[in-house]
Amino acid sequence: MKRPLTILAALALLTGPALADTPDAETVERINAMLAEMQCEIDPEDIELEDDGTYDLDDVMCADGQYDMKLDADLNVTERRAE
Repeated sequence: MKRPLTILAALALLTGPALADTPDAETVERINAMLAEMQCEIDPEDIELEDDGTYDLDDVMCADGQYDMKLDADLNVTERRAE
């Protein structure tokens, strides 16, 4: 009986941090709506929630090119770098 519990504990440790880096569905929708206003879009898998509550967006595709962006906790763009 100890072995299944050990395996479950190991899986929780491996998957827990990855889930914490993923924003909830409502936040992803808000980010997509904000990006749409900027004529941009992103694959939701490229949105990462940082430990400080900010967001890191990789490979944002916009009408004028591809960017990496940083958003604050209120979803304001704080950094935009062309790739």
